[in-house]
Amino acid sequence: MNIRKVTSLTMLLSFAVLIITSVVLYIVPHGRVAYWADWRMLGLTKTQWGNLHVNLGFLFLLAGILHLFYNWSPIMAYMKNRARELKIFTPAFSLAFTLTFLVGAGTYLEIPPMSSVTELGVSIKDAASKKYGEPPYGHAELSSLKLFAKKQGLDPDRAEELLQDAGIRFTDSSETLAEIAGRNRISPQELYQIIKPAAAGGGTKVHFPDSPMPGFGNKTLAEICQEFDLMFPVIRQALAENKIAAGAGMTVKEIAAASDREPLEIFTIINTTANSSQDR
Repeated sequence: MNIRKVTSLTMLLSFAVLIITSVVLYIVPHGRVAYWADWRMLGLTKTQWGNLHVNLGFLFLLAGILHLFYNWSPIMAYMKNRARELKIFTPAFSLAFTLTFLVGAGTYLEIPPMSSVTELGVSIKDAASKKYGEPPYGHAELSSLKLFAKKQGLDPDRAEELLQDAGIRFTDSSETLAEIAGRNRISPQELYQIIKPAAAGGGTKVHFPDSPMPGFGNKTLAEICQEFDLMFPVIRQALAENKIAAGAGMTVKEIAAASDREPLEIFTIINTTANSSQDR
């Protein structure tokens, strides 16, 4: 068996699959969204795509080292000038080095076109967040049914009844949403929709959180008011009193940027106003 051929073909195949996994990981939703909605592509989860990318990356690296070993002479030839003298900074090497440096530095300094590639990936992920929906809080799927119900203001007993009525199999409220959802082949998000009517006190109003929820910066002011049953004019007035102009269709990030503020400042103002209104 020709090891040189095996090495080259292994590099080719692993590189081809790495291109696919790189594209998938570029467009995959944010982790909190992917796990909450049980996002999959070609039957694989975000974690499985990530594991595939890492292991094939190591295979490609190993094959690359062997390829370097077997092709050392040709590579050294690339580093020689016309007089056959070894020279590191040949025109070809200098150009390759410059291209690599420019892409690396451009990415670090966040300048176009490198920043455009990064921003496109973020916009794709943000669009997926709107499509699949954000979890109530980070990694909510890892919370036990009992803890999740407490955090969401749900009646634990009523939540269990709703699950039983829907034919959902579970042992007890100590199981996590991810475990229950996995056993019943549904997403944690779908599980939440089943128990959502178990709001304590029979209401559906959700108390405004004490810390920014996942994806808060990408939500518009109108979406926040609708989600937490807030009066838009009241929130807008509270922001105006702090010299912050805001429109219903503006996201928190856009409102913050337009007023030269941080998104956390916008959250604090909304939080104070919302909880003041809800406590009345």
